[in-house]
Amino acid sequence: MSNAMYNKMWHQTQEDLGSLLVKEAEKRTEPLGTQAFILQLLATFYVNYVQIFRDLEDVYDQMVHPQKRILIRKILDGVMGRILELKHEMVELELTEFQYFDDILQDLKLAPQQLDIPIPKYFLKEKLEVVKGREKILSQILADTGFSLSDKKYPIKPMPLEEAVKVIQVSERARQGRLRAMFMKQIYLQDCRAKQARLSGEKFADMGAAALRIQKVWRGFRQCKRTEREREEEMIFLGMNPPPSFHEVSDAVLQADRVAHLRNEVQMRHEEEYRDALVTIQDNLRLMEGPDIKENLQDQIRHWFIECRNLTGSFPDYPKEEEGGSAVIFSNKTPQQEEEEEWKMSPSVFLPTMEEGNNTYRDLWKNRDESWNFPQGYDPEMIKEVKRKEVESEIRMQVDELMRQELKNLKLAVNREKESAAKPGKKNKTTESLYKELVEEGLLIQSLKVNLSDYIGEYSYLGTTLRQVSIEPMPSLLDVRQLVTLYGILPLGSAAVHEKAPLVKSLLLAGPSGVGKKMLVHAICTETGANLFDLSAANIAGKYPGKSGLQMMLHLVFKVARQLQPSVVWIGDTEKIFYKKVPQAEKAMEPKRLKKQLPKILKLLKPEDRILIVGTTHRPFDAELQSFCRVYQKIILVPRPDYASRYVLWKQILQRNGGVITEALNVSCLAKISDGFTQGDIVHVVKQVLTERRVRQQQYKPLMAVEFVAALTSMSPVYQEEEDSFKNWYAKTPMGKKRALVLTGGNPENEKDKGKKKENKGKKEKMKK
Repeated sequence: MSNAMYNKMWHQTQEDLGSLLVKEAEKRTEPLGTQAFILQLLATFYVNYVQIFRDLEDVYDQMVHPQKRILIRKILDGVMGRILELKHEMVELELTEFQYFDDILQDLKLAPQQLDIPIPKYFLKEKLEVVKGREKILSQILADTGFSLSDKKYPIKPMPLEEAVKVIQVSERARQGRLRAMFMKQIYLQDCRAKQARLSGEKFADMGAAALRIQKVWRGFRQCKRTEREREEEMIFLGMNPPPSFHEVSDAVLQADRVAHLRNEVQMRHEEEYRDALVTIQDNLRLMEGPDIKENLQDQIRHWFIECRNLTGSFPDYPKEEEGGSAVIFSNKTPQQEEEEEWKMSPSVFLPTMEEGNNTYRDLWKNRDESWNFPQGYDPEMIKEVKRKEVESEIRMQVDELMRQELKNLKLAVNREKESAAKPGKKNKTTESLYKELVEEGLLIQSLKVNLSDYIGEYSYLGTTLRQVSIEPMPSLLDVRQLVTLYGILPLGSAAVHEKAPLVKSLLLAGPSGVGKKMLVHAICTETGANLFDLSAANIAGKYPGKSGLQMMLHLVFKVARQLQPSVVWIGDTEKIFYKKVPQAEKAMEPKRLKKQLPKILKLLKPEDRILIVGTTHRPFDAELQSFCRVYQKIILVPRPDYASRYVLWKQILQRNGGVITEALNVSCLAKISDGFTQGDIVHVVKQVLTERRVRQQQYKPLMAVEFVAALTSMSPVYQEEEDSFKNWYAKTPMGKKRALVLTGGNPENEKDKGKKKENKGKKEKMKK
């Protein structure tokens, strides 16, 4: 797409945003209806804002005009924050983390893929050098300490001498057996050829019958191939099979990638030119217009001196610098402006930002003539307008000093100003030394490079339909991915969004082993460039012992996390911190060290701290529920994959590991028989079957489903009983209880009041005793 196309796309998106803001303003003034109507209204706004967010993200990523990008970035953050606000309102109203929009998508003629929330590319683009530098430092520290990520991932286990000798013997005997088998096969084939030669010499076959037989076989083979080809063409025509070049990267896609790369280079060059122009134009304004501005200001202030002297008989007091200096003298605010500044009735903190950005677009960019600016470089006149005010402000400060002295001379009074020198503070450890200490202790670890898009799954197409018949659907894998984007990635990636959006300090991912909980933690770090701290009970065991040592460790972790934000603090197997009863084998590890400290830490986290505490657990029912839910603000159940997700998983994982999907491989059958198995199980099975040798054999021996069955049978699936135990546990959480009451027709608020009354009654009875 050209610059003109992206400009057109931006104008269209701004028009859609303007009309959406008008609709939302109208709905806020109208009386609210039933809960179902409110939910439908919020969901419709949510879907529309997501479409605008997707378009704005594309425009911001590819637009090369530096001044336009500043405005688009402001609006983009506003739309992002409004999406989070609407999500928060829907969760509070519907009392569930998962919302389904299939009916709205159908009404708006949208595909489910258009509901995906993209992760803004500027999260990593704008701090790419910082992230690379941090990774380089981390790798250097790990190398200096003799520890690397590869050592941790593939540990070398020592082997006894006898076992090593046995392994070598088995390998050597297998090699000799293969050679002997090949030798015997050659002898057998040689004997067969000799026997055939003898038979052909003794019998003279009918040449016509032989030719007829060869023709029959060849025509049958040719017709079979033709039928297969025609059937394949028919399936492609009907849209039931992809075309042969479907998985190949087309020339158009390659050309688009090259153009996008070139646009990024132009974008960076224009940004540098814009930054340089800000300095040069300001210097030129200061040099060319500075003397005139200074003279005009002095004349205005002297005129004010004389006016006050004539009216009051004495010279006025000069306004102080902290009050604004001489700018206060000539600022005349109308009552209407004062009222607008004090107005705080807006229900959203992001709506004013979007409205301001939309107004700026309408006043400045909508009808602007840019025929002279084909390369889309900076606009010098706009820079002059902004910098002229800055130069005037600088000169005003200088003029204020001169005129303040002049006024003192006129009043024949000298006031002495006392300045108090600031005391130098204590010298603390540098961030670099603390960073190195945490890496050496294993508390700051290197995150794996996985993108959130690698968390593969399918949409839930019947969520709304099932809820209409009072059946609570299990969330799909893409529903989980959407929540991780909303609660983790978007707030951590944007400081403006994190400070104003509904604050999520802690997140719990609960689900069976192998469903990708740790992968989601690493994906959050990859997408936002965040540091990863590991405070799992097993990892902190024996480190910083004692109560004072624990406080020191937490102080160091969260100090570095704040200074190098965004940061993710991961607590693996977090149920161990909240054990009901610590197992005998784990008592030496002291798993409950953080139990009392975590609530205190959460209270200290402020909106400006882009720190997210993420816990993962596969046995949440072992934890004490009340303290567990007090720490984790958002709880997300990560389910085992359903049939649709398993089908997509098998196809994607097979292709990523070198597998070729043909008609001989029944992927649907694999998805059916792998019911209950997790993503980790499927990945393990595919890697076990698709060895290097098997990948090479695919040309003449296509993959078949039966090859994966044997590997699957050696693994244990997640049975329905285990999934039900997770559901039952979640139903006991605060959000789960409220949702259950709503489904049964109760009122969660009344139930809350009853709980408080029972608690107070129990306290009174204890006091009487």
